[in-house]
Amino acid sequence: MKLELYSYFRSSASWRVRAALALKGLACDYHGVHLVKGEQLAHERLGPAHLLPALWADGERVTQSLAILEFLEETHPEPPLLPAEPLARAYVRSLALDIACEIHPLNNLRVLKYLKNTLGVAEDAKNGWYRHWVEQGLAVVNERLLAEGRKGRFCCGDTPGYADCVLVPQVFNAQRFEARIEHLSAVMQVFEACMALPAFADTHPSRVPDAE
Repeated sequence: MKLELYSYFRSSASWRVRAALALKGLACDYHGVHLVKGEQLAHERLGPAHLLPALWADGERVTQSLAILEFLEETHPEPPLLPAEPLARAYVRSLALDIACEIHPLNNLRVLKYLKNTLGVAEDAKNGWYRHWVEQGLAVVNERLLAEGRKGRFCCGDTPGYADCVLVPQVFNAQRFEARIEHLSAVMQVFEACMALPAFADTHPSRVPDAE
């Protein structure tokens, strides 16, 4: 299967897919699209929403990072991103959704740009908005990791997978915006364990072809 990934180096949703591809050992043709410069708005291969990432597989487009992760899991099941047991799978998916649905949309680049450029929110207030939602959201993830008994070195056991691919980019972004997350021990343990692996270290925003 020929895979092409359209990605932006700082896009957390794109990093989710880069990490998943690396965990599965899948090669792809990489295409950088600069979100800040607005290159996505005229890019016909991204789909009507003009969002990243977009994965092309044998000439067919798949959008939305979690749908791409599910597609990769179904088409390349080994090594798995999801555990075999149904309740564990639900737990992993719900952790990922806690980040992708409850945290990420509130601090997405286009939301932050709207706050500043359209609503006239000051830079400090905009960054305060970001930190509030990411700190609150990651605190929930941390509580779940501590309380629900499935965490090992990674979000679920001792094998990295689906939820880790979603957590790592969010922690990186939180650190970049100087959010207060160092006390979230479980989150930080998982992050550090992931970043010790080539699948995450080699797909870091500083290591991809369009890095600045």
